Amino acid sequence: MKLTYRNAIYQALYDELDANHDVVLLGEDIRDNVYGYTEGLVDVFGKERIINIPLSEASVTGIVCGAAMCGLRPILDLTIPNFLYIAMDQIANVAAKTRYMNSGTSSLPLTIFCSSMCGNGNAAQHSDRLHSLFMNIPGLKVLCPANVQDMYLMFKEGIEDDNPVLCFADRSLFWLEDDVSVVSQKKIGEARVVREGNDLTIVTISGCLHMVEEIYPQLLEKKISAEIIDVRTVVPLDFSTIKKSVEKTGRVIICDTANRTGSAASEIASLLIQYAFESLKNPVQIVACEDIPVPFTRILEQQIIVTKEKIYNTILNKFKW
Repeated sequence: MKLTYRNAIYQALYDELDANHDVVLLGEDIRDNVYGYTEGLVDVFGKERIINIPLSEASVTGIVCGAAMCGLRPILDLTIPNFLYIAMDQIANVAAKTRYMNSGTSSLPLTIFCSSMCGNGNAAQHSDRLHSLFMNIPGLKVLCPANVQDMYLMFKEGIEDDNPVLCFADRSLFWLEDDVSVVSQKKIGEARVVREGNDLTIVTISGCLHMVEEIYPQLLEKKISAEIIDVRTVVPLDFSTIKKSVEKTGRVIICDTANRTGSAASEIASLLIQYAFESLKNPVQIVACEDIPVPFTRILEQQIIVTKEKIYNTILNKFKW
């Protein structure tokens, strides 16, 4: 079936709510479809399973952690990544650690969903991309779907997982449309080789994939054969697929929507220096967001975030061809 990225979120929610009565969805104004992917869910599944929450992310996250321990499979839509800061104690000290501290005798099947909004003038307190931050907290799985198919299947897989999962949708992709297979496939922990090439490995995280696909014809015009890898999940990270590609191409650029310092991109670069240094013909290149709070003015915002132009210029100017 053909879906947009946004409708893939809705379809995954609908299918999981329909398949398992223990699945419940909580979020701010979730019954009112404020964000465009929950229309009619309350009419189908009722107010006991589609629950509007108060503006108290810390307390609600604690509640859903308890609900998950007691047998429900809650999906918590916190909408804006920055709201996760408010719930950090519950995410980092309860959700991430409980199963380990109980020696695996209990599960915590909680999915936390939010939409990264960088690039749309939403200002500093609504525009962070936090997938890298949560890489540093053991016990969480962290998803960054970059196309319609992965948004549907990876979100479903995360909801069905018995571990706490964070799913970061990229709002800049909401209008992408593609054919979607509903056949379940394992995607968490497996990177995807989007295109094969011999001259350069381009590792993409989240919405960077779409930027790279847009400049791909220009790279072909320059006789650059690029292998494009979509990481898909930063935890668990499929480093072996990245390493294998870099051993073939000898050049790598890592594109990450997060802030550069302490990013998923910098972690991948570190691993490549450790385990694939002999294969490198050039220094590893990173294109990521500058370490500056995101400006409200979109003209200024474009100066610090990742763009396809920055990726293209880095490829042309930072490598020896």
